[in-house]
Parts: sequence; structure tokens; C-alpha cells
Amino acid sequence: MRRLADSKRSHGPRGRGWIWAVVLGMLAAGLGWSAPAGADPGSSGLPEAIDTILGDSRLEGGVAGVVIAEAAGGDVLYQRAPTSRLMPASNTKLPTSAAAMEILGPDHTFTTDVLTTGRRHGTVLSGDLYLRGTGDPTALAEDYDALAARVAASGVTRVDGRLLADDTRFDSNRLGRSWAADDESAYYSAQISALSVAPDTDYDTGSVIVRVAPGPAAGTAPEVTVTPPTTYVDIDVRATTAAAGGTNDLTVEREHGSNTIVVSGTTPVGASATQEWVSVWEPTGYAAAVFRDALTAHGVKVTGPTRLGRATPAAARRLASHASMPLKDLLVPFMKLSNNMHAEVLVKAMGREVSDAGTWSAGLAAVSGYLKGIGVDTGTLRQADGSGLSRMNNLTAGQFAELLLAVRSEPWYADWYTSLPVACDPDRFEGGTLRTRMCGTPAALNAVGKTGSLTGASALSGYVKDADGRELVYSIVLNNYLAPSVKPLEDAIVVTLARSTADETVTVQAPSARAAERTGDLECSWRKPAVC
Repeated sequence: MRRLADSKRSHGPRGRGWIWAVVLGMLAAGLGWSAPAGADPGSSGLPEAIDTILGDSRLEGGVAGVVIAEAAGGDVLYQRAPTSRLMPASNTKLPTSAAAMEILGPDHTFTTDVLTTGRRHGTVLSGDLYLRGTGDPTALAEDYDALAARVAASGVTRVDGRLLADDTRFDSNRLGRSWAADDESAYYSAQISALSVAPDTDYDTGSVIVRVAPGPAAGTAPEVTVTPPTTYVDIDVRATTAAAGGTNDLTVEREHGSNTIVVSGTTPVGASATQEWVSVWEPTGYAAAVFRDALTAHGVKVTGPTRLGRATPAAARRLASHASMPLKDLLVPFMKLSNNMHAEVLVKAMGREVSDAGTWSAGLAAVSGYLKGIGVDTGTLRQADGSGLSRMNNLTAGQFAELLLAVRSEPWYADWYTSLPVACDPDRFEGGTLRTRMCGTPAALNAVGKTGSLTGASALSGYVKDADGRELVYSIVLNNYLAPSVKPLEDAIVVTLARSTADETVTVQAPSARAAERTGDLECSWRKPAVC
């Protein structure tokens, strides 16, 4: 029986070094697509059961990478194409999140500060006001309001100077490699900045929520509101209200390169309001605009213009500060809801921490360094972003299994494990993207894992206890299929593991795709309102 090696750690000059016996040689000798699974001849029948599930016609012509191992000792119970590089979609967040916990630390927070180099003359501050961000992806309009309130509480009523937005903690490269152009206005593909605003407590940073309600009568314009209330975006209403029972075909989309959001189509009288989450163009300006409005609301007038991308002088003194929740808590909305923007912020933050460069290249090098330190052969993978939105990402099921085994010995493992979605837990911040899956089975409230979905790519990797209580690690990466969804196959594999024992396998037939899975290939949490 094959085994993934146990991890060993030693402490280095920066706190902890990464030393682990490399195990890819074991997996490199693994079996290909057409070979029987690599288990002992006298096995419980698990290989045959998994092969049967993967023989489903929905996967015809596609590729599957699957590894199942015992969590305690690393014994490999099943593997198919364990070294085949596949597009993992949001399973990419597994290495990103683990590296962030190691490099930044569970208690890491992101601060947003208001500073100045000016001098006070009574209630007048003579000089520029700086708004400096370090990447907080959870900063809400109310947090900027609290910063403004503290400035006002200090006695300042006027700033004779400019409002300078400092986003220089990260570079100015806003979009990830090979992100789809037609996703530009989608909130799950928002621009990345060290200074931004989230419109809700899903923390969809860099976006606004546009609510469109039908007008009072046919022929009238719909009523449109924006959350948070801001004039940073312009709403171009081209839609009309149709008669009751008429067509509801509203579209809400931001025009390329601008903050003009076009509302078009029709919505019938009496219909429910439609809400769309839309990314903004240039999130730094968005944060500055929200903060400036908050200052005004608290009676603080800034006489000068707003300027973006200005570094705060070292001599500036702090007037107010806001700290985000610690990383161990931030992981919950990040991983449960598969938040792309959180992943990319963490990558750039790791780059800044390790190389003093808030760039994707520096951050991904930091992730690679962590993976190499725990024994993953980083020369056989490609990670192009932190979230998995890029179709250039290529990792293997074997590498995910190695990661899942390695992190079990980390001091922060319990917090990281808690961030993974839980099968059939109805709470969105517990079940996350698995909250409607595997219900009514032994995997419900048992299996945890990270989902992943893009067109032609689906993945699920995590942990599950079998019927004997033995903890198993699984990684399932499916690519190049044409079926609307192959998630029932993933579920069938995990439920089979949950139903079975070390001595006897109970094969579960894959159910047909649920309606929600037929509506698209993106993560269910990326379709608002979330369908999972």
C-alpha cells in the first residue's frame, strides 16, 4: 500500500523553516487513467467502487485526477492520474489559504489609517489628509464612517489640503493573469487594491450592490438604488417597467473602463426587486469617495481634490485607525463563500511580507516556497493566481492530497479546518458552498472540503470520516467534460467513503444534477443571490 510521508518541521531563523521528506516519487509511480486503482488485491472493493462512479457518462471524454488516503498515516487507498496536471478552479484557494496562515499568521490583521503631515490651527487642519490601506478585503462603508467620526471627534472641521489615497502597499496591477474579459463587471472578478470597500458582510470587496425595483406603473422607469450609497458609480437607466405579468429580463452591467453601470431590459409591475453585485473601476477611488462622503457627513470639509496612489510620508502622524478581523476569522468568509478577492489580497500581502513587494509574482513565489517546504514538488505545478479564477492554474490531485495531509501537523490547522465548507450545514458561514450537497447521507455534517467550479472544470478536496470513524483525505479534480455538472460524481465518491468501512465498501450511485447546478459552471456562491 502506498503511503504519503509524515511531515517533519524544524525552526529556522525567521521562526520556522520548512523541512519535509519529498513524496512525489511515490505518486509519480502512480497509475494512469485506464489502470486499476493502486490498492492491495485483497482490498475492500473501494477501487472498483470509485472506478464505477468515474465511469459515469457525464465524464465521458473528460479527465479525472483522484487521490484518497488515510489521514493518520498517509496510506493511499485509491488513486487515478494522481500526477496529471489539471485546472483546479477554486481548489487553488487551498494552497493560498494554508500559505497565508503560515506566512502572515492566524492573528494577522489589515489596517486602514488616516494620517496627516499638516498642522492644526484650532479646528482647521492645514495640510493633506492621507487614507492609507494595507489590503483589508473586509472594510465596509461603516468602517470608513467610523474613521471619519474619529477625525471629527478630534475637533477638525476643515482640512485645507487634499485627500490622498495611499494604496501603495500593493502594485497597481488590478486584474489577475488570463482572467476572462467578459467577467470584468462581475463582482467575483473585481479589481485588486490595497484600499477598497466591501458592500456587504459577505465582504465582496471592490463591488457595489445595485437594486432595481419596478416602477409604479407600466412605462415608468424602475427605481434603482446603490449600496453603499455613493456617487462614485453612475447609473444609466435604460430599462422600463412592463405591465404586470410581463417579461422580466433586466441586465445590470458596468461599461468597460468606466464606472457607468447600465440597467437595461424590462421588469413587470409588482415583481420582486432584482439585485446585482457589480465590480467598480478603480477600487482605490471608490474607497476615497466613500471616506470623503463620510467626512462630509460628520462635518469635516476637505477643500482640496482627491488624488490616488500617493505614498504617505514617513513623518505623517496617525489620526485614526481601523483593524480588520484577524486572518483566522477572515478565512471563514474567504473559504466558505469562495471569495476570489480575498485570495488575491492574501497573495499580494504575502509578497509584501516575504519580499517587500505587493505583487502577484512575489506573493505566488511565497506560496510556492511554503508548498516546497512541506514536500510538494512545485516544479510540477503552475499557480497563476490565488483564487483559481485563472484557467492557467495547473495542479494535481496528488499535490492537493499532500497539502491536506501536511497541514494537519500545523499549529494553525484547527482554525484552517474550521474555514472549510461543511456538507449539508444550512448556515452559509458553516456549510458555505457545500451547504446544499450530500444531504440525507452519512457525509452530511461529516465531510468538509473546498469546492471549485469553472466551465469544464470541477473539484472537491477535503476530509471525511468513514463508517468506522477513520478520517480520510480526498482530492477529486475533474476536467474537460461537456456535461452541465459533474458535482454529483464528486458527491457520490465522498458519500461512498462515508458509508464504507476499511473492510467493506458500499458503492453509492451518482444522482442526477440538481437544478441549481444546471444554471452555470461558476461556484454556486458566485451567483447572487447565492444558490448554495
